[in-house]
Amino acid sequence: MTMINPAAAQDVYRDAGDNIQFTTYLIDQTDITKDRDALAEFADRLAAIQRSMAIRYPDAHLKVAFGFGATAWRLLFPTASQPKELVDFTPIKGPRYTAPATPGDLFLHVRAKERAVVYEVMDQAREFLRDWTTVVDETQGFRYFEGRAIIGFIDGTENPAAGDATQYALIGDEDPEFVNGSYAFAQKYTHNMDAWNALETGDQEKAIGRHKFTDRELDDEEKLPNAHNLASQDNDNGIEHKIVRMNVPYGEPGKGIAGTYFIGYARHFTVTQRMLENMFTKSDRLLDFSTPVTGNAFFIPSRLLLERIAAGELFPVE
Repeated sequence: MTMINPAAAQDVYRDAGDNIQFTTYLIDQTDITKDRDALAEFADRLAAIQRSMAIRYPDAHLKVAFGFGATAWRLLFPTASQPKELVDFTPIKGPRYTAPATPGDLFLHVRAKERAVVYEVMDQAREFLRDWTTVVDETQGFRYFEGRAIIGFIDGTENPAAGDATQYALIGDEDPEFVNGSYAFAQKYTHNMDAWNALETGDQEKAIGRHKFTDRELDDEEKLPNAHNLASQDNDNGIEHKIVRMNVPYGEPGKGIAGTYFIGYARHFTVTQRMLENMFTKSDRLLDFSTPVTGNAFFIPSRLLLERIAAGELFPVE
């Protein structure tokens, strides 16, 4: 029996961090053999970078997750098996709003208590990625007051308890070749903060489904029918399914730009998919103030699988 082992997984179920960077890349397909060689080197060096930074700055609590989109997986590993639920994300069209699908081959999620550590990791990563990839999105996030989302509400309330998180975030016996991996969904939003802040606190609470100050959940009759914590649930077959989710604030206040970068890690991407379908088909009230501008699905391999990629074991024999 294959066992889930958190120590064998990348950092997909831990806290959101204080300084965060999300980077999405496209692969240059001019020379795939060169790409594979460069990927193997990067997979090897990424582990070394993490070990070095952990020794140099142990109090920074560096966490890193690196993954692949479905198109990239097929391109890089055409003869290898593919994770069962790794798919090319497609747009979800609701009656009022659409969750877009945007290009993305590779994905890095880096966070630490010190911004300098995040910068150093990303700067070193660039050395091994710049010759064969192009950055299509780079977002720097931060921890807001009390870990709140940028809209002022406590984030992470719906997450599974710490002791249960791994069973919701990490692949198990259902796909043993990819055990301890995870499915990531990355979605960047911009907010109309002027419109949101113009709402009375009570109306904001009805839209979210929770009290703003105490974080206590409202009674169902107090919520809007499309309140966020109702519309974003997955209750397939009458059972509430969970993922490990983080809503990371980002912004450029001088330009009036404020947003949220949503990252969700899941054992089953189908759970995340159903949550998104519910949000957009039910016209989640939060979408009246929040516009999704990206949407990508990725597979985050286990540390052992990354070692196999570094050794070239998944590449086709030429």
